[in-house]
Amino acid sequence: MESSSREAPCGLEVLATGKHLRLVRRGGWEFVERPGITGIAILVALTNDGQIVLIEQYREPVGAFVIELPAGLAGDETEGAHEPLAAAALRELQEETGFAAGAIEELFSGPPSAGLSSEILTFFLATDLTRTGSGGGVAGEAITVHTVPLGSAVSWLMQRQSEGRLIDPKVLAGLLFAEVKCNS
Repeated sequence: MESSSREAPCGLEVLATGKHLRLVRRGGWEFVERPGITGIAILVALTNDGQIVLIEQYREPVGAFVIELPAGLAGDETEGAHEPLAAAALRELQEETGFAAGAIEELFSGPPSAGLSSEILTFFLATDLTRTGSGGGVAGEAITVHTVPLGSAVSWLMQRQSEGRLIDPKVLAGLLFAEVKCNS
């Protein structure tokens, strides 16, 4: 990150700026922002036969393979600067997993790490899935797609953890909401 200490709007002091992140300080609190991002979509994608779609990829910051829900940024591409969050969710689902969703529903929003980042995640339920490709992400991504029966997902995750994979806690939130939706 380049170092620069300058004042920004709303009493926000920019401490350092990198290609994708900005370290800022406001009211004595230091945190990270993603400049230009209009939202982050997380997908709880359920197949017609009751499986949840998960992805696995190596994450450099933790130095390990991580099991996650499909997810992505809105507004990170110049041509997508005004992309609605639900459209970004559908695009990311297709890119990462090779599934297209016939229906999408917003579930809830919240911060993933309120003491570190200004990010707000929005979870979507994606259903009526159709396999249209192999997934795997875009250039530079090497995503493995897993479809796991919803009823055995927790034990499947525990097995992956015993094999050295890390489990993104957002997967558990997604599973909880999937169970609630499926049982209502």
